[in-house]
Amino acid sequence: MTHPLSIDLNHILDHTHDLWDEVRGRRIFITGGTGFFGCWLLESFCWANDHLDLHASALVLTRDPQKFAGKAPHLANHPAIQLYAGDVRSFDFPAGEFSHVIHAATESDLQLSAENPLLTLDTIVEGTRRTLDFARHCGTPKFLLTSSGAVYGKQPANLTCIPEDYVGAPDPLDPRSAYGEGKRLAEHLCTLYAQQYGLHVKVARCFAFVGPYLPLDASFAVGNFIRNGLRGEPIHVKGDGSPYRSYLYAADLAIWLWTILFKGRTCCPYNVGSEEAVTIAELAHLVAAQFEPRPLIKIEQNRIQGIADNRYVPSIERVHSEFGLHPSITLPDALQRTTDWLHCSVGG
Repeated sequence: MTHPLSIDLNHILDHTHDLWDEVRGRRIFITGGTGFFGCWLLESFCWANDHLDLHASALVLTRDPQKFAGKAPHLANHPAIQLYAGDVRSFDFPAGEFSHVIHAATESDLQLSAENPLLTLDTIVEGTRRTLDFARHCGTPKFLLTSSGAVYGKQPANLTCIPEDYVGAPDPLDPRSAYGEGKRLAEHLCTLYAQQYGLHVKVARCFAFVGPYLPLDASFAVGNFIRNGLRGEPIHVKGDGSPYRSYLYAADLAIWLWTILFKGRTCCPYNVGSEEAVTIAELAHLVAAQFEPRPLIKIEQNRIQGIADNRYVPSIERVHSEFGLHPSITLPDALQRTTDWLHCSVGG
């Protein structure tokens, strides 16, 4: 039976083929392996493992192994994958050696951040500290943190694309800053562990993405728009639709994360995302074009003239100049691949 993501997984392997020898016969540890990032890391890891005969394995921390087995049985039952039950803030250290640790566990749901900012902050900070202690305990040389563009705070209107050397920050007195402040502290913890214990910490500052496994109920505009289209409902744009965002396809995301883990400089942050900015209103029209009949688009508010642009768009010059990386799948193609996969998954 053909894997439903075979085209994407072959794309990832084509762009990472020469990197995988580093894990040949080795064992890696992944937190957050059951989320959006994690599923793509596991899909691409298993694909490379099988096609390159790596004889590698991954131990995946998850709060609910049974739930993940129901979500992605082909991953949960893959011979190279072992699920390990535990909370990222307090998990017992598994025995054995691990060559790489990927810390991709986070609470990125905007609704959860708004409703329980303390839980968001605790999960990020305590989880990062626990995972760093584990990496130190087992002598892991390489550690990848999936951080966020939220560490920059509000992007200035005069910055079309925000670079890694921008030193802005979230407002510490705004409870909505819990996620961004948590990621800032996670990066700082990584820096301290690198300095004090010699960990080779790699930092990926991730922006916005689209692709299979994207949650459709987590306050992300693109996921909510696709959900509306699948249900045959109008696409509802909160606000006036004027903020600018950009979206990297999940297959490119996986390529970039593996490249940063294997080749990135220690304690050097790398933006992960796309420079192709679209307004939320434009995004709604792009999503609507994936469905027949095309859903209506309802924009909640009228644009207020004279208000500075709201932007959340990274500069990707660093990953391009150091690794030659660039988005290889356009946003319309990314949306089509995502909706096609979801149609098959939910029988739409």
